[in-house]
Formats: sequence, C-alpha cells, structure tokens
Amino acid sequence: MDYIAVHITITPFSEERAEIVEAEIADLGFDSFTVEEPLLNAFIPQEQFSEPNLKTVLSGFNGGDFTVSHTVELVKEQNWNAVWESDFEPVVVGDQITVRAVYHKDLPRTRYNIVIDPQMSFGSGHHQTTTMMIEQLLADRKYLKGKAVLDMGCGTGILAIVAAKLGAAIPVHAVDIDPRCARSTQANARRNRIPHKLITVCGDASVLIRGQYDLILANINRNILLADLASYVRALKPQGGRVFLSGFYTADIPMLLDAAAALGLQESGRRTRDDWALLVLDAGSPKAY
Repeated sequence: MDYIAVHITITPFSEERAEIVEAEIADLGFDSFTVEEPLLNAFIPQEQFSEPNLKTVLSGFNGGDFTVSHTVELVKEQNWNAVWESDFEPVVVGDQITVRAVYHKDLPRTRYNIVIDPQMSFGSGHHQTTTMMIEQLLADRKYLKGKAVLDMGCGTGILAIVAAKLGAAIPVHAVDIDPRCARSTQANARRNRIPHKLITVCGDASVLIRGQYDLILANINRNILLADLASYVRALKPQGGRVFLSGFYTADIPMLLDAAAALGLQESGRRTRDDWALLVLDAGSPKAY
C-alpha cells in the first residue's frame, strides 16, 4: 500500500499547536503522525487522501495566532519499508524483554526475546506508547496469567506476542483494520514460534463479541479510542475487565477519562513519557496497584 505523507509547517511552532492541527485533520483519514519541529507529519493511505478536503481544514488556521502551510509527498511502500528497516534498532524493555529484528546479533540476553520483521506495520517497541504498553504488561503479569486478551489495532502483533509469552490464555486475539498488519502479525507469530497462540482478524471494532475478554490492549490514537471505547467495554467480561489505552498525549487524559467514566470504567493506573500517556481502566471499582 502506498501512503501520502503531508508535511505541515506550523508558524510559530509549538507542540500544543501541532496537537491542535493533528486533532482537526485526524477525521480526514490520517492514521499516524510524527512531530519534527517545525513540522507535523501526517500519513494517510493514498486512496483515502483528498487534498481539497485537507486545504479546507487547514485554511481555518490562517488568520489566527499561528499559520500553517503544507507539502505533499508520495511514499512508496517498498521505500518506506527500506527506511524503516535501516532505522530499526533493538529495544530492551525493563531488562526483561528484547525486541529485535531477525538480523540483529550479539544482543544482551533477557528472559523474553521478541523477533519482529520491521515492516511498515506499526509496533516495533521504539515508540513511547508501545514501550509503555510492554512495561504495563510486565507490571501486570500476575493479573495477566490465564486471562483472555485482545490486542486491538495490533500492527506487527508485538503486544499480542508479549501477552502470549507472559501467560495470557491461549489463543490471544489480534485485530487490525489493515490486512497488511494482520498478515504481519501472523508472520511474526510464526517467527516467534507461537502461531498456535494467536488468532488474527482483519477488521474494526465491529468484529468484537460481547463479554469475551478480560483485558483489551488498544494502542491506537485518541480519536479512534474515543469512537470505539464503547465497543471495547461491551467486549469486556462483566466481572474484572480491564483496558490498557495508549497512543495519545497527556493533554488528552481528561477527555478519555470522561468518556471512560460514562461507560463505567475507572482509572487504576497510568504511565507518561515525553508527553505520551497510557491509562489502565477497570470495569467497576478501581483496583490497587
């Protein structure tokens, strides 16, 4: 799949203004963002991109306290994958889990080793949100044992693989709307010798079955989390269900907590790193950590 990269220059630049622009254009179909001052980089599948719609949204910023301009770049899949692979470095989380590519050698030995083919699919362990999700799985491993787990928006399947290796009930379910990600997760499960421990489904939150999971992992983005949180809650088992949410900024925490409270979820833990956040939400009364 080819992508369009839109490079938005924000003048004068600030992280807060980048977040405002990101929130406004996310509904146009952009599925990932990076910030490199003074740019907000936004990525969208080529067939979903409409520059007239983008221009309409961005025009609303000019005349205010900051201005924006943009350029558009076509990113071929093979080129993206080559860049991704060349930049991929091994990641060690909590001195217990190493995430590496097949070609990495002579790494420090840890208890768990996850081998990922570093394709364009998201989830290499490098991003702060992925690292925090892995850290939370490690911290919550006693709860995790024997629990039915869903990795929603699985990308490369790294979180599903970690959950399976830490003792979640088999099979762990992994869902992604992108068929490329579903294929990547299946391939990585085979690469880690646990294909029997994962079931991968290509789809969105509509495929979830009521009352099926003890734990749902959703590392996506704020807008999708807000749109799909009710579906996650319906898919939780009625007693003791838990959700790990990440993929959003610390500034978004109040909005997500309000949405969670309206659905009967209460915060029982959180992590933050470099303005990114993770929330642990429990159905019913919060549990002590």
